[in-house]
Amino acid sequence: MALRPDTAAMSERVPAAGTAGDWRAACTMLLHDFADAATARAAIEAVFTPVQVSAPDVQTGMLTGYYEPEIEVRRQREGAFTQPLRARPGDLLTADLGAFDPELAGRRVVGMTSGSSFVPYRTRGEIEAEDAGEPLAWGRPIDVFFLQIQGSGRAVFPDGTQARAAYAANNGRPYNSIGRVLIDRGEMELSDASKSGIEAWLERAGPDAARDLFNENPRYAFFALEPLTDPSLGPRGAEGVPLTPMASIAADPAFHAYGTPVFLSADLPGEPGWQGLVVVQDTGGAITGPMRGDMFYGWGDEAERRAGSQRSQGSWTILLPHDLAARLDAPA
Repeated sequence: MALRPDTAAMSERVPAAGTAGDWRAACTMLLHDFADAATARAAIEAVFTPVQVSAPDVQTGMLTGYYEPEIEVRRQREGAFTQPLRARPGDLLTADLGAFDPELAGRRVVGMTSGSSFVPYRTRGEIEAEDAGEPLAWGRPIDVFFLQIQGSGRAVFPDGTQARAAYAANNGRPYNSIGRVLIDRGEMELSDASKSGIEAWLERAGPDAARDLFNENPRYAFFALEPLTDPSLGPRGAEGVPLTPMASIAADPAFHAYGTPVFLSADLPGEPGWQGLVVVQDTGGAITGPMRGDMFYGWGDEAERRAGSQRSQGSWTILLPHDLAARLDAPA
């Protein structure tokens, strides 16, 4: 991956994150192995200033979890494997609004052309009805839906070969939690609205009710199948680098630049009062606000269990290079 020039903004949407040059010296000093945790901490404290994240009358934000699912797939539609993993359609377009107005730098909209107009892209129901996007493989509807929520996964074929179902695009529609839909309908309590609880409801309700519930979430993710060359590496996040279990977090890019270190305090499944250093490397449709986070737990059964039950409040302290943090405190 090529280094960004010193003048490149860390984020066009977060001016306070500065430029690559503001970070280069601090990050370069940390590019070596440390003898122990105390030495690593001292090195971090030598180059970074902690900055507490807060909002009016709010000191914490919701922390959830996500993981890289492994799902069984087939190369052709058969039996229970009726839901395609779809490739990005050729008519799905992304517009960079910053190209039209500098004040909108970093903002993008997704849509398609209709005559001479640029209009929102199809909803989930419309994509399925119109068969938009080439099928890459076929999975069970429940598995593919949750794969779309997680954003990427590992597709396992009957002969044991695996491919990474890498996130390719989404349809630009807002994310709507089907768990929240079931709670609002009175069909599920908040305490039961975990992945396993939702799966149990879907199994009981049957395929027609499941399809109707899925369509309550108009957001739709498209994929690309890639060789799984190194199973020890996680999927690429929005930053473009592989995610690391328990060290990568998804955040709102309107508030945090990719690559920002965060000292996070939150209750995790089986680990009350957990504290640790994570890095903003991804985002997601439901991740909005300055302290809304999604912890990447990895892959496998344990990661799925922990991610599915992760729901707690977390406090954020971002780490900024000393000079950059000093500029935040300087008078305007």
